[in-house]
Amino acid sequence: MQTGMHTDTERCARAVRSKDARFDGWFFTAVLTTRIYCRPSCPVVPPKPENMTFLPSAAACQQAGFRACKRCRPDTSPGSPEWNQRADLTARAMRLIADGVVDREGVPGLAARLGYSTRQVERQLLAELGAGPLALARAQRAQTARLLIETTPLPMAEVAFAAGFSSIRAFNDTVREVYALSPSELRTRAPKQRLAGTAPGALSLRLPFRTPLNPDNLFGHLAATAVPGVEEWRGGAYRRTLRLPYGHGTVALTPHSDHIACRLTLSDLRDLTVAISRCRRLLDLDADPAAIDDQLRADALLAPLVDKAPGRRVPRTVDEAEFAVRAVLGQQVSTAAARTHAARLVTAHGDTVDDPEGGLTRLFPSAAALAAVDPETLAMPRTRRTTFTTLVSHLADGSLNLGVECDWAETRARLLALPGFGPWTADVIAMRALGDPDAFLPTDLGIRRAAGELGLPSTPAALTARAAAWRPWRAYAVQYLWATDSHPINFLPV
Repeated sequence: MQTGMHTDTERCARAVRSKDARFDGWFFTAVLTTRIYCRPSCPVVPPKPENMTFLPSAAACQQAGFRACKRCRPDTSPGSPEWNQRADLTARAMRLIADGVVDREGVPGLAARLGYSTRQVERQLLAELGAGPLALARAQRAQTARLLIETTPLPMAEVAFAAGFSSIRAFNDTVREVYALSPSELRTRAPKQRLAGTAPGALSLRLPFRTPLNPDNLFGHLAATAVPGVEEWRGGAYRRTLRLPYGHGTVALTPHSDHIACRLTLSDLRDLTVAISRCRRLLDLDADPAAIDDQLRADALLAPLVDKAPGRRVPRTVDEAEFAVRAVLGQQVSTAAARTHAARLVTAHGDTVDDPEGGLTRLFPSAAALAAVDPETLAMPRTRRTTFTTLVSHLADGSLNLGVECDWAETRARLLALPGFGPWTADVIAMRALGDPDAFLPTDLGIRRAAGELGLPSTPAALTARAAAWRPWRAYAVQYLWATDSHPINFLPV
């Protein structure tokens, strides 16, 4: 079991006294005298040290009888970066809970996906986070409910249903317990302009992150590789369609200096929590750029790249299977050619959707739909055709799982066992689909060229040896090295 930051009371107290926003989401401050919990950066006067205790999650605070601060809104903190950088049981469970698995499948479903017993999962989460899976999912439902109450005019009964509550009574009781306000009081306190013009099924919200965030390569990569019909760059926003558990949706994501503006249109509001979670993963918003950049700066040859444009994120995906398919389509071809191959598949096999703003027309085809495609209709070399058909058949029958719960090392080994999968393809999937922050691409031509220009070793073996000092953040080093090139993926679209 790992020991969380909340156990280092002296460090936590220093962060609270300095109101250091970098630690928001790492731990929560529970005030014993007021029974309120806050984020470390709460603007109020810090309580006396003897009146503070530190807990690892909002759910643990709520379970211990503390209410969320109305001033700093700790329940809206960025998520802990630990769940993105770790691949152990707790981290995998937290990624699944964020993806709404407990609400859809219960704790037994969560445990089954992880390959452990229900008791093992509950014991591990309680030991490390101070709350079990039901309490963690309940805290997430409360946050979703608050978001819907404050940003939509939906009737409260629909809010309760969309947030995942089984009854109106459970919804009312939870909101009162967590926020010390009734649902109607929460809505009354919400800024009125946020409700204006919002239609049922559509809402606008702010996705927080830890600063700095450099949007150039993040949005540049997504825009430059966008598949027509599924993705587009329009009006300063990256837009795409989403395949979700209860239906589908579209999202527009716009970068700002202190948040990402997110505009969602969903066919079923029960998908809200999942959609937010997947957008956060897509943009790597729970990363800790201070920790990452500090370690990469320790290499004198990387330091100038980090200092020039700190806060680079890894552009990820909202659909792991989709990304794996696109990685195969992009083997040994240009970005434009990969987009063309993907667009053909989308046009022929993607489900159609209605986009209120126009421009987006289809969902990326499911693995099952692609597994049914006649291989002879695929305009690609025979060896890559075999790679493609083998991949989609394994994804469709469930023998290959790329979900948020998968073990990174085991999944990478499974990918390498497939025909046509070399280290580059397996590692780019590990980096961008699985979310492994330490995935590395020493054979990538762009990485080797950048390394040579910087004075780093340029052969794969020597570069891998040098990159050992960058662990566990080698995927971020890849972004800094890629950014030395003039390719469109490195620039925010005009």
